[in-house]
Amino acid sequence: MSFSRIHQPLDVHLAARPEATAFRDFDGSRISYRALSEAVDAMVAELAGLGLQAGDRLLILAENCAALVGLVMAASRLNAIAVPVNARMTSHELQRIAPHADPRLTVYLSNVSPDAAAHAAEAGARSWQTALGALEISGPFPDAVPEPVRPGREAVAVILYTTGTTGTPKGVMLTHSNLLFGGETSVRMRKIVSEDLILGVLPMTHVFGLTSMMIASVVAGASLWLFPRFNAATVLEALTSGVTVMPAVPQIHALVMAEADKQGLAQLPTKTLRYVSSGAAPLDPDWKRRAEQFYGCALQNGYGMTETTAGVTLTVNPRGVADVSVGPALPGVELKLRNPGSDGVGEILTRGPHVMPGYFRNPAETAAVFDEEGFLCTGDLGRIDGDGNLHIAGRARELIIRGGFNVYPPEVESALNDHPGVLQCAVVGRTVSGGNEEVLAFCQVRDAAALTEKELHDHAASRLSPYKVPSRIIITNTLPAAPTGKILKNKLIETFRQDLD
Repeated sequence: MSFSRIHQPLDVHLAARPEATAFRDFDGSRISYRALSEAVDAMVAELAGLGLQAGDRLLILAENCAALVGLVMAASRLNAIAVPVNARMTSHELQRIAPHADPRLTVYLSNVSPDAAAHAAEAGARSWQTALGALEISGPFPDAVPEPVRPGREAVAVILYTTGTTGTPKGVMLTHSNLLFGGETSVRMRKIVSEDLILGVLPMTHVFGLTSMMIASVVAGASLWLFPRFNAATVLEALTSGVTVMPAVPQIHALVMAEADKQGLAQLPTKTLRYVSSGAAPLDPDWKRRAEQFYGCALQNGYGMTETTAGVTLTVNPRGVADVSVGPALPGVELKLRNPGSDGVGEILTRGPHVMPGYFRNPAETAAVFDEEGFLCTGDLGRIDGDGNLHIAGRARELIIRGGFNVYPPEVESALNDHPGVLQCAVVGRTVSGGNEEVLAFCQVRDAAALTEKELHDHAASRLSPYKVPSRIIITNTLPAAPTGKILKNKLIETFRQDLD
């Protein structure tokens, strides 16, 4: 069945399975497709009454809950544009985004997020009682300028602001076509059906959670179990309570397995889990094998970014295959490398129905990321093997030049992650002299008292060429991370400056 708007699958499930569970909310309540559709209709009436119209932006300060789903779907019904933003953002960060988004209305999901409630209080927002929770709302803002609405599926449905943006904020515009392609592809590649229960721990303010969790579950008519924030013990309990599909990132897997180890669990005590995915990080073969043994099913890896509606590539390997790539291009997706070197590594370029139309009100940045053939220049480095599988080498701007040699951080990270005491690590370069850089590694470990820098240095030296071995390895219990679990590499040197010095 072909849809032209992201809310339309709701109408299909309302007609066919009105009492089926669409979502398990953060408070344990179950919300049927009938209840969700009725809540969306009421939101549409309220928002339209406040002046939200086609082309307007609806800014949503949120953490995962059913109200976020309802608001995104309500915006879709009105042909407005949802702008979901993680409520854990600071006021300073929000003030860099909100004026650029130019919203007609701002909604604060204070029912689930203390941070959203704090932002609402600062803004003087008023209470808004909905069937999906007690929220707060501010506006309408009369100076907001509606965007021209594109025809059909090419209308913009969502704008996501990318993590770590500096200077002028970059809002990634994703169309209904982008999101439906991403959701439908997730359903097809993961074989998601209406009987599935999907773990909803990835933030839906991030493209992975929005597309591979929310849109995919609505398209398939599956149930999505929503968690506002990641907690390893809570996720481990959920995995033993009927979850069948687990979209996640490497950091989540590492922390869940560490929690299981603390509880004395060598293997997940459930047989319901059938699909586990990871993110675009290199997988060490031994770590992958241990993860598959723990989960009892294959671990699939993939690559994507906000500008590509999450997905570019994905593996479809059976359990036990040693492949540690991020897989071949998804069906309908074009993939190529620009200027590959002698090692086969070049910049990853992609084109297809998954690629954004551009950045919101930023034509200069939009033009800068597309080549003359319409390929998106990702800024990521990779190589494609003889089987068509993509291997990520890192970010172009994160490439480290040491003694005239190229050092790709993911390769060093993979070597360190192979140590049984390391949960996760991040590697960056720092200029020392004459354009030369040193390699710095930051390792989050199981027990900081049980590991030394020399032990990890020797471990890395046994697996890497001498020029790739880190000059310094900082051992820590925590690493600075975004709400998605993604390590914030740009904050590592400043966070651990005292240890480095």
